Amino acid sequence: MEAPTDALYDYIIVGGGTAGCVLASRLLEHHPNLSVLVIEAGSDVTNHPHVHKPLESANLHFSDIDFKYFTTPQVHLDGKPRYACGVKALSGAVTINSGTTAMAPTVWKQHGFKGPMHTASVSSSGRHYPLRETILNAWKGVGLKQIPDANNGAPQGVAELVENRRDGLRQLTSVAYPLKGVHVMTDSFVSRIILSDGTLGKVATGVELVGGRQLNVKASGEVLLCAGAYRSPQVLMLSGIGDKRILAGHSIPLQVDLPSVGQHFHDHQMIFRYWKLRHPEKGLAMGSSNFADPAFEKGNPMDWLATTTVPKDGLKAAIAKDEHSTTVDDDHVLIKGQRSHLEFNVLYAAFGAEQIGLEIPVDGTSIMSYCMACLPTSRGSISLESTDPTAPPIIDPNYYATEADRFVMREGWRMMSRLMLETPQGKDLVSDEILPEGYQCLSSDATDNDIDARIHIGGVSCYHPAASCSMGKVVDSSCKVFGVEGLRVVDASVIPVPLAAHYQSPVFALAEQAADIIIADKRG
Repeated sequence: MEAPTDALYDYIIVGGGTAGCVLASRLLEHHPNLSVLVIEAGSDVTNHPHVHKPLESANLHFSDIDFKYFTTPQVHLDGKPRYACGVKALSGAVTINSGTTAMAPTVWKQHGFKGPMHTASVSSSGRHYPLRETILNAWKGVGLKQIPDANNGAPQGVAELVENRRDGLRQLTSVAYPLKGVHVMTDSFVSRIILSDGTLGKVATGVELVGGRQLNVKASGEVLLCAGAYRSPQVLMLSGIGDKRILAGHSIPLQVDLPSVGQHFHDHQMIFRYWKLRHPEKGLAMGSSNFADPAFEKGNPMDWLATTTVPKDGLKAAIAKDEHSTTVDDDHVLIKGQRSHLEFNVLYAAFGAEQIGLEIPVDGTSIMSYCMACLPTSRGSISLESTDPTAPPIIDPNYYATEADRFVMREGWRMMSRLMLETPQGKDLVSDEILPEGYQCLSSDATDNDIDARIHIGGVSCYHPAASCSMGKVVDSSCKVFGVEGLRVVDASVIPVPLAAHYQSPVFALAEQAADIIIADKRG
């Protein structure tokens, strides 16, 4: 439903991704007479040939629904840019991502809640992978206990993978959260938020599209910015909301001086390793003619999600270096409560090895593993490349910049080595690590420098960008932008600190909570 000419809206939502669709659907569900407009830069992908089947998501990276962002050269890695997927589609990141529901909120039908999104464990989907018990026993061999549920608030251990799937198919946000009655504009870029002077400061009165068309809200209306952690700060800065020095550098008139816009940015970094199977003829991995159960198409080729903390004394020493402190006590935010610092998985496939200069065929002879650092302390930024709203922003996650991050990732590397090279199950399963030229296989007692050298070439994004419009610095606890009436930001950009989670789930929860807050404010 396209926006009619000269209409006034109760809510204009900039960005039809996860948060935008949830907000639009919930607002109209509670108040059917509201006029709600969603403006999305991408298209409606409901009928896209590769969206619905999980195993076809690899075809979507670098496709027409991907902005194909790259970071700045990462100076604490190997000095090269990293790919940063940015989804350009109605429904947002759920069209591409893995659908792993680490830390599931109440939208999931998992803990007795009645939300619209469904989840399925590997076994409940009918997938019976031949390496299931082997990998579980290997995890037990490195000291992890099996736990029944990684989404119950106590995730440390090894638990069965749970994915956001229904009958083996991806669930699009715009379908699970119906947009009936919502005006939706696709393939449309917002160039800026229109601001006017109010009694207490600036007031958001609408938006301007690329090309100059303006769309406005009613006197009591609001603009809800849901463009994601890359684009939301960009839109704010293009609207004159941000650091006055950055805006002046682009000749953008200052409307509200908010120096934290685009700052405090973080992302989860991960590393992949690749392994040669001893007995590929057994049909253990994707690409083998014997790895052919039709049920395998219902989700990602893996069984278990492992979550661990890291040794406390080593982490304290790393934090002390970063904070120039002589002591770090047990109440430190990264220490207290046995924080979950690392996530691991073993996948029965091999892909993405091009990052480290390898070409590994998907022929059933190889598998891969990954570790993800869940609570990074490195902070980066999102900034403006130009005043062109269709141009990519400057993305700098500043990966691997702190001693704490380096300590955690090294511990993750060592854990992967113990799992695959030192347990009986790992030794029986793989014959060798598949290595980039000039590097050697590193065991768990490898030096920090040797491990760093591998992480420098292989560290990549887990596509969990956040905090570029942080709550407490850019928005308040109701997601209202400081200094502007009628403007909120609702997406991962407001998450102020890293979460040990895959961010799809928290963003659903955030949008649900924001909808409740907005509805309550409307009643008030």
